[in-house]
Order: sequence, then structure tokens, then C-alpha cells
Amino acid sequence: MADENLPPEDNEEGIDADQLANEVAAESSDDGLADEWAAAMSESGDDVASDDAEEEGAARAPLEELMDESKGPGQSSPDLDVILDIPVSIAMEVGRTDIPIRNLLQLNQGSVIELDRLAGEPLDVLVNGTLIAHGEVVMVNEKFGIRLTDVVSQQERITRLR
Repeated sequence: MADENLPPEDNEEGIDADQLANEVAAESSDDGLADEWAAAMSESGDDVASDDAEEEGAARAPLEELMDESKGPGQSSPDLDVILDIPVSIAMEVGRTDIPIRNLLQLNQGSVIELDRLAGEPLDVLVNGTLIAHGEVVMVNEKFGIRLTDVVSQQERITRLR
């Protein structure tokens, strides 16, 4: 056995103990690094892990190729056809105001209620109570109608729901 306290030239095998210790430390850190890489690869499911799965008798699942099944604007899927006939309530709102119950009970024919909108401002178009557009009043075959002047974007509608 070699004496570690002797200088390298006095050592029986001619090996420097410090150099040997450094080499062993480098090898052990390389092994640790390799183990860390192997663990990371197995967690991510890369080739190392898939080779292990094949050895254990597990088969790879066949993957189907993705197809673009989107329909054009005129085509609707059968799922969409189901909801197209659901009735919704649409209302045009001229304006709003808050009054005390005392004033509400005093209203009679000919009373005027002041609203929060100016004359000529666009009306709100509400679907099931949700604002979807603004519009102006028009006459259509002796009946009132509304011409949409501004449609609220889908993103704005979602933001208002929250």
C-alpha cells in the first residue's frame, strides 16, 4: 500500500495522491451530473424513458394525424344546429333613471320621467340583459326598428361579464 504522506517520488507506485484525489472527485461529480441528466430525461419523457418503457413491454400508442375540421361561415356542425333554435330576449333600452319609491307611487298619466341619456344618443341593444350593440331608431313599414351603429366586440362582452 502507498503511503499518502510521502512525496510523489517516494510513493511506491509513483502516483501523486492529490492528483488521484482530484481525479476521483471529478469522476464522482461527472457521475452525479450524468445521474441528474438521466433523471431529467426520464421526467421529460425523452428517448431514454421511452427505451425503458419498450423494455417493460409497454407499446407506443398510435397517434392520429390532426385534421382541420373547421367549417366555413355558411356551414354549421350538428352541435351548433341544436342551439340555433333557442329563443333569446332582445330589448332596446332608451335610458335609465333611479327614483325613490315615493316618486314612483306619485306617477300618473302624463308624468314625465327624466332619463340619463340625451335626445339623439344611440339606444342600447340588450340580449338576455347583456349589452351587445348600440343603434338608432328607424321606421320600417310603419313600425319602429333599430339600425345597429356599433356592435360590442366579443372580448368586451366577456370582460363585462366578469
